[in-house]
Amino acid sequence: MEILREIRWQDFLDIVFVSIIVYRLLLIIKGTKAAQMLIGLGLLLLASIFSGYLGLYTVNWIIQSLWAQIVIVLIVLFQPEIRRALAQMGEARFLQAFTSAEELKSLDEIVKASVALANRKMGALIVIERETSLKDFVEMGTPLDAKVSKEILLSIFHTTSPIHDGAVVIRGNRILAAGCFLPIALSSDVSKALGTRHRAGIGLTEETDAIAIIVSEETGSISLAVAGKLESRIDMEVLRNKLTEIFTTSEARRVPKRPSDFRETV
Repeated sequence: MEILREIRWQDFLDIVFVSIIVYRLLLIIKGTKAAQMLIGLGLLLLASIFSGYLGLYTVNWIIQSLWAQIVIVLIVLFQPEIRRALAQMGEARFLQAFTSAEELKSLDEIVKASVALANRKMGALIVIERETSLKDFVEMGTPLDAKVSKEILLSIFHTTSPIHDGAVVIRGNRILAAGCFLPIALSSDVSKALGTRHRAGIGLTEETDAIAIIVSEETGSISLAVAGKLESRIDMEVLRNKLTEIFTTSEARRVPKRPSDFRETV
């Protein structure tokens, strides 16, 4: 009881802040090489503790010497993750209100491009990143870092483009990369009539919370894949409404939990 009396409300606040910071850092390095490095540092810490306990003085001295330079080592090893963390801080939710208009404009450009591609029967696979990082897929494609526009998307998926067969990955109002390869859905529940693009869109949305827009080269129809479910033959208005709902309402930012939210049609 004496310990509880000595705890201040500031201590609880301190614990909450530290917990949030640690949690966000773990989310940032999740699935990256930095996660493996962090595990290695954890093993190094355990080795330091056990070497001191077992009396392995030489080993303990070497490890302690390494710990003296650990700050520099962390900065060098985690340089990409540190840059990404600082960038994400600038994109925090309390700052997103200032960019909502730009994001809505990007969604409108994506809708216009999808309709134009469908009218010309040009196959396309457009992926929009949400909370789950698509860094691994972006690295396998051709980096662009271009502002989202109908014209750029049309040029990417033109049949003469060398990267028209892959997927375009979009984050916010930027096209990160094109010609990206995505995991293919192999489930027996997926209709056999669906092509590679549709299966790739379904496969990615099964593994991540990303949104995939697929334009069929054969029929010119537009499909939307969310949470591993595909809704086909949607028009411009439906596509715009669904994207706006997903990206502008807090409730729809989460992946739909009910399979009935999206139906699979061919």
